[in-house]
Amino acid sequence: MTAEKPLRADARRNRDALVAKAREVFASGGFDLRFDDFAKLAGVGTGTLYRHFPTREALAEAVYREEVAALCDCARELRDTLPAGEAVGAFLHGFVSYLDDHQGLARTLATLMATDAGLLAEGGRQLGEAITGLMTAAAADGAVRGDVGVGPVMMALHGICAAYDQPGSRADADGLITLVLAGLKAKPTGMKAKPAEPGAKPAELEAKPADLEAEAAGLETRPAG
Repeated sequence: MTAEKPLRADARRNRDALVAKAREVFASGGFDLRFDDFAKLAGVGTGTLYRHFPTREALAEAVYREEVAALCDCARELRDTLPAGEAVGAFLHGFVSYLDDHQGLARTLATLMATDAGLLAEGGRQLGEAITGLMTAAAADGAVRGDVGVGPVMMALHGICAAYDQPGSRADADGLITLVLAGLKAKPTGMKAKPAEPGAKPAELEAKPADLEAEAAGLETRPAG
């Protein structure tokens, strides 16, 4: 398989203009726009549109790839500029904000690429690698647990994506991320809970001998009545 030939500067500008305009249209819910009209809106010829993107789905794929790349770049930037533990939380809460701000775009892309499971899986893999980088740095810094992989975090994000258009989804999504971060937080050294002995009673239900003696003494001296 040969690598794609680099585009000339003018061809790159035309392609970028088409992708940028498609992103705007998809974000506004313009699912039914006539395909040729994308060329007119982007200021390029129809032949240029079909040369770069022969179908609406191909154009949607390009938009999706750029969105995933932007999210991955954001994760790397946060890793390079914030303390490791803060970077994890900033990215996950930022992901919720991104999804909330781009509901129309997410809905349109999901519709157009419903049959392209391979591309969606590839996007998930790239995002998972970016989050793994954040978590690995945070674990090395002692900010998060090192025994939890990216799988549970990605599962939470998938759940958020599946329910993003439900009433109250933004608050619930932020709450879920807060729970995820609490679960990831590393325990201070020496704070491990001691395993309970088999058959042991909860501490608050255990009566100490001194307590029993005091209670017995109280009963003996208490007036009858």
